[in-house]
Amino acid sequence: MIDGSDAGSGSPEPRYGSVSTSRGRRRAAGIYGTIVTAAVIAAGGNQLDSAQLAVTVVVTLIVYWLAEQYAELLGVHTHDDRLPSLSLIRSSLAETWPMVTSSFLPVASIGVAVLLGASSSDAAQAALIVTVVLLVMHGYSAGRAAGLRGKRQAMVTVLAGLLGVAMVILKSLLQHHHY
Repeated sequence: MIDGSDAGSGSPEPRYGSVSTSRGRRRAAGIYGTIVTAAVIAAGGNQLDSAQLAVTVVVTLIVYWLAEQYAELLGVHTHDDRLPSLSLIRSSLAETWPMVTSSFLPVASIGVAVLLGASSSDAAQAALIVTVVLLVMHGYSAGRAAGLRGKRQAMVTVLAGLLGVAMVILKSLLQHHHY
């Protein structure tokens, strides 16, 4: 039952437990959020004005975050006829909150670009560039955390950047395709 306690029969509730697992979940959530941010910007950057796009990005990420957590907590953490404890729910939500916060810098870059006189489409393009940089940083950071060096580190970093570049290309294709 959801009561915050671990009392009861059956096996103990599964826990992520380790600091490195928590860091890994936070990193994965941030990467996923950055990718979703880029996809939303690519898909909506030419149809929505800047304010609508910013709200759409953040709301989409909140929905994805909640849906992913709901699915994980009920799908993975239900066992022995028990639901996860409130403690596990809180820690899981906190560990994956970077899925949402990863959108803040790209969304802020939309606002800054508009304040500097950019059109909504150009502001979206600037935000996509920010997501590419963030993805490169995520790739580099993940590679370092995995102990990679040299070519392997470069490959992980470049692959992360290429994912962002794919979003820029997607936006360009959508911009030139009229529905």
